[in-house]
Amino acid sequence: MTGHIRIVNDPVELVPLFVIFNNTVYKKILDMLNKNWMTKSEISDVVGEDGVRDCLLILKKGNLLEEKWRMPEPGKKPEKEYKATYSKFRANFQCNFSDLADLLSIAFTEESEVGVKGVSLEGELSRGNSSINDIARRFGVTPIYIKGVAKRVPHLDVKGQGLVILEE
Repeated sequence: MTGHIRIVNDPVELVPLFVIFNNTVYKKILDMLNKNWMTKSEISDVVGEDGVRDCLLILKKGNLLEEKWRMPEPGKKPEKEYKATYSKFRANFQCNFSDLADLLSIAFTEESEVGVKGVSLEGELSRGNSSINDIARRFGVTPIYIKGVAKRVPHLDVKGQGLVILEE
């Protein structure tokens, strides 16, 4: 098990952690990756196909995952393998209760509801609006709320003051 400590300086970074810990499959994947390097197919063999891709994206987005290429047997393609980067956690931030409530709500909201919010954000991105502040004003919410939704939706992320769609 690694001994690295994940220091969280932004409360938005709690969202991927809460999502992982609130889902039994995701938590099991994190536990396995804390012990061993594993490929996506090896993880799927243990927990099934459901959720492996999304879990790896959320772990990657939360900077909780290392990856490297595994040397294949002759004649086969190389595969990426993954391992958890951190085994400990430290929080170093301050925020108001309203923002904390928004982040907790986003982290523990049903997947289908978050998906609808993600589609709305994708619509804004497709119209060329990637500014978190502009999108927050458009939807009548705080920028923290928009960042939280982006951290929750597997294929969206926050880069600087804007939103981006992640490539796999």
